[in-house]
Amino acid sequence: MLIDDLLKVLPPDRVVTDPDVLGSYAHDEAEWAPHTLPAAMVRPRGAQDVQAVVRQCVKHKAPLVTRGAGTGLSGGANAVEGCVLLAMDQLNAIKEIDPVERLAVVEPGVVNDDLRAACAEQNLWYPPDPASSPWSTIGGNTATNAGGVCCVKYGVTRDYVLGMEVVTGTGEIVRLGRRTHKGVAGYDLTGLMVGSEGTLGVITEITVRLRTKRAPERTVAGYFDSIVAAGEAAAAVAAAGVVPSALELVDRHCLRAVDAWKNMGLSAEADVVLLGRTDTAGEDEAAAILACFEQAGATWAAMSTDQEEADALFSARRLAYPALERLGPVLTEDICVPTNKIAEMLGRIEATAERHDILIANLAHVGDGNLHPLLITPLADEGARRRAEAAFTDIINDALALGGTVTAEHGVGLLKRDGLVKELSPAVLDMHRAVKNALDPHGILNPGKVFAS
Repeated sequence: MLIDDLLKVLPPDRVVTDPDVLGSYAHDEAEWAPHTLPAAMVRPRGAQDVQAVVRQCVKHKAPLVTRGAGTGLSGGANAVEGCVLLAMDQLNAIKEIDPVERLAVVEPGVVNDDLRAACAEQNLWYPPDPASSPWSTIGGNTATNAGGVCCVKYGVTRDYVLGMEVVTGTGEIVRLGRRTHKGVAGYDLTGLMVGSEGTLGVITEITVRLRTKRAPERTVAGYFDSIVAAGEAAAAVAAAGVVPSALELVDRHCLRAVDAWKNMGLSAEADVVLLGRTDTAGEDEAAAILACFEQAGATWAAMSTDQEEADALFSARRLAYPALERLGPVLTEDICVPTNKIAEMLGRIEATAERHDILIANLAHVGDGNLHPLLITPLADEGARRRAEAAFTDIINDALALGGTVTAEHGVGLLKRDGLVKELSPAVLDMHRAVKNALDPHGILNPGKVFAS
């Protein structure tokens, strides 16, 4: 049996079969994405453990699902029937921080904020900062190509991954990428692995690029009486040629949820808040952002002179998702549209909410068109659930109609598989499947995710 063979090649403390423990690891944060109990869970301590698991899964034709912190929102880490779940939380060492080469070597279970804090001690900075950064791991961020608040200026995870150690679908341990500043030898297999959601290999070590510590940011806040006007302001910032270090949108539903939880008083003053930040010297960029807000019809806008107040506004943005979860199940979208289509897309989302009689709150990395409509339903309300799922599909279709994409940073997982088929042509889908078959010839790596078959 599979479990017996796992216990032959691994220390017994690394193999978990307790159903209660398995249940707590069987799914990520994606609402309504299907999952089941895994046959077993393994907590590897190194690449050799992972290699042993892969080889046993090949032998037994068992699925292998790799899991980080479980903060994902697409079902990409959900257990499937008969699978072995690889929980990477014990692989959590920061192996190296090199201030000369400006790189770090980490295991996949390192928490994003822990890496950022360790880098800060050497006046270095790891930019990717998903809202889940206090809990999400570098391995999970790499698997989904996570972004975050500052990616409008500094890019997403793929822009910072230089190399990695990977256990392949045939059980080989290989090294991809480089440590040098430049390198174009061979295909970019490292880039291919980033965002592959555990379907092409198991990442056991990651080398990431670092930046020097950046200058303090200036914050500009604007209040708007409609979400469309806020979208127009964001497009105006892009049209002005300004690249802020952050440009975030928080709508009235998010503000009210945060106020109900933390009593911050924001919803009494604004219907929609835009938060811009700039880290360039001087006030020119901040003044340009402020002018864009005002010209787009902000009911109030100002450059913050109080860092504590500015930090509180961004804290409210990060608190919005858990605050909304207090209201009921949250189905999270992750679309991205061209910046000149942001206002139209936001308007379409409002129309979708009205058409389906669903509460849709909006968070957005609006500076780069990455929108997060959050569909909230009452607990155990099946009718609302069906309407939310229909609205979810409509939002995807609208994003594609405007030249957008079905996912910008959360991944395809289970929830966006139908959307991916709509986004990519049949020929391109065949190219993806050819890569999958070449690197995972036994079909064991996270089967059923990203592609329906």
